[in-house]
This record gives sequence, C-alpha cells and structure tokens, in this order.
Amino acid sequence: MLGILGGTFDPIHFGHLRPALEVMEHLRLDEVRFVPCRIPPHRRTPVASVEHRLAMVERAVHGQPGFVVDRRELDRDGPSYSVDTLESLRAELGNDTPLCLMMGMDAFAGLPSWHRWEEILKLAHIVVAHRPGSPASHDLGDWATEAATRDLNELRARPAGAVWFQPVTQLDISATAIRAMLRRGESPRYLMPSSVLDYIRAQGLYLDASPTQGAATRFA
Repeated sequence: MLGILGGTFDPIHFGHLRPALEVMEHLRLDEVRFVPCRIPPHRRTPVASVEHRLAMVERAVHGQPGFVVDRRELDRDGPSYSVDTLESLRAELGNDTPLCLMMGMDAFAGLPSWHRWEEILKLAHIVVAHRPGSPASHDLGDWATEAATRDLNELRARPAGAVWFQPVTQLDISATAIRAMLRRGESPRYLMPSSVLDYIRAQGLYLDASPTQGAATRFA
C-alpha cells in the first residue's frame, strides 16, 4: 500500500514530516512518496526554484525508511493536478495496488474545487490527517459519508474508493512563517531537519520576498 503526499514544500519542515510518518506507521504503508509540485493550481508561485525544492525534500527524507521522493510533477508541464499524478501512478503500478492520497483537513474541505476531483476516489483512497480531538469530517455531501471507513483491512483489500480519517500530531509550523523568520535573520532551527536548514543557508534562499526564488503542502 502506497502513500502519496504532494505539496510545494517551500520549504519542507517537521509539520509535513511528522504526520507523514505517523500515517505511514498506523496504516502500515510500504512507502510514502513525497511529490513536490511544479505549478500549484490553487496557490501562488513558489519562492524557491524547482531544483531547490527538490533538493530540500531529498535531504529531509534521507535516512528514513519508506520515505521516497517522486519528481513526476516537476517533470510535467502545466499545473500539477493530483488526478494527473494518480493516473500516472496507476499506469506505472497497475490497477491493484492500493494508493492513499494523503492530505490535511483543510485540503479535504476544499476538495470539490480540485481539478476533476470526482475521479480521485476512482484512482486512490483519501487519507485525511487531522488533529486529535478535532471533528473528523466535513459536510461534503453523501459521497464522503458513504466512502468513509474505519476498517483498515478495507483499505488494504481495495485499490481505491475509501476515505480514512487519521489523527496525527499536527505541529503549528508553516512554510510561510519559516520564510518570514529567515528574512528577518531569525533561526528556524528545530522546525525543520538540520540538513534542510543548512542547504537553505548555503544557497541563500528566502532572504527576500521575491516570488522567483518557494509555499504549501496538501497536509498544511
């Protein structure tokens, strides 16, 4: 069973990594693929370049068994739509492998605004990470209620079609706040892996507000 976590990762931080690890362990995923997007459909242009964001994700997941970087959205022209990524994975892995598209509650609430969103459940399960104790649902209509399951065996037995709500440790960290700290000359150490912070400093990233230099994940 494969997890997919997409986002701009501008920069990647522990608010992305810790929930991904908890979902992987709880659902016993074989791996989680971190998929940096090239052109976010619903957000402004990333500050850091494609190459820098990819390099930061590679450094962040290095050494963690089961964490893998997947660059397919970076190599694809046009907006980075999740449905296109899932179709690409299906073509590569076949129709039997269970795929779990991982996202946060806010992203799940906005799902009806996504490109070809109705097709996503035909291609993958949706795993919604939420803060423990918070409501594990949104009023998205009968489709969400009908697809929701609490049976882990159902996720493993089917390749797609279920919605799973997973409580995780959600850290109050944002890429936007980290970029602002760096512009002010403050240290974001302990908010992200040291390898990522070292790379940011070595490359001189996020020292101004220019949108041409990296913003968000489908978790945050």
